[in-house]
Amino acid sequence: MAALLALLSSVMWGSADYVAGKLSRRRNVLVVLGGTQAVGLVAMLLIAALTRAWGANPQYVGWAVLASLSGATGLALYYRALAIGTMGVVSPIAALGVLVPLAVGLAGGEQPTTLQMVGIVLALVGVVAASGPEVHGDAGWAPVLLAGGSAVFLGTALVAIARGSETSVVMTMTVMRITTVGLMALALLLLRRGVAVTRAEAPGFVAVGLMDVAANLAFGWASTLGMLSLVSVFGSLYPVATILLARFIDHERLRPIQQAGVVLALCGVAAITAG
Repeated sequence: MAALLALLSSVMWGSADYVAGKLSRRRNVLVVLGGTQAVGLVAMLLIAALTRAWGANPQYVGWAVLASLSGATGLALYYRALAIGTMGVVSPIAALGVLVPLAVGLAGGEQPTTLQMVGIVLALVGVVAASGPEVHGDAGWAPVLLAGGSAVFLGTALVAIARGSETSVVMTMTVMRITTVGLMALALLLLRRGVAVTRAEAPGFVAVGLMDVAANLAFGWASTLGMLSLVSVFGSLYPVATILLARFIDHERLRPIQQAGVVLALCGVAAITAG
C-alpha cells in the first residue's frame, strides 16, 4: 500500500509540474505558485473540516512550517538555477534531493533488503538520466550550487512532511499550505503583482492545486505505512511522469539517455517492490 501511494504521489506531482510548466510560459512563476497553492489551501481547509482534524496533537505544526519553508526555498533556488543555467545540468542535480530522506531513513535504522537497495540505486540513476543530464559546455558554478541547494531543501521538505504526518497527515498539509500561501501573498504584494486568473487559465490552476495537494497527502500517508528510505524513492520519480506526458501530449522527442533513464527507473521500482 505504501509503495502504491508513493508512486501515485509521483504521478500527480509529475502531472502537476507538467501543467504548471505550461502555465509558467504565460504567467509569472510567483503568480502560478500563489494561485495554485491558494487552490490547494481551500481544498485542505475543506478536507480538514470534513475529517475534523483540527483537534489533532499540535506536534505536526513545526514540521509543517519547516516543510513549507524548505519547499518554497527549494523551488525558488531551482527556478533561479534554471533561469541562469542549463536545464540538462540543473534538473539532474535537483532530482538528487531524494538522497536527503533516503539518508535520514537509513540513518534511523531502516534496513531495505539487498534487492531493494539495488532497486534504489537503479531508480536514482534512472531519475537523473531521465532528467536529460548534459556533461558538455560551461554551465558555471552558480547554477550548479543553486541546484544543489535546491536538492537539499526539497529533500528536507520530504522529511518534514513524513515527520509531521506521523501526528496528522491532514493537518500537516493544511498548515503547510497556510504558510506557503502566506509567503506567496507577501512576495506578490512586495512585487506588486496580482493573481488575476482568466477563465481559460482557471482549469489549469485548479488542476495543479488539487494534484499537488493530493500528491502531498498520498506521500504523507505512504510515509506512515512504509520505510521512508523506500517511500521517498518512489515519491521522487515525478520527473519520469513529467517527461512522459511531454512525450505523448506534446510529442517531444526523448534523448536516448532519457529513454534509458525511464527504463532504469521502472526496473528500480520493480526491484524495490519485489524485494
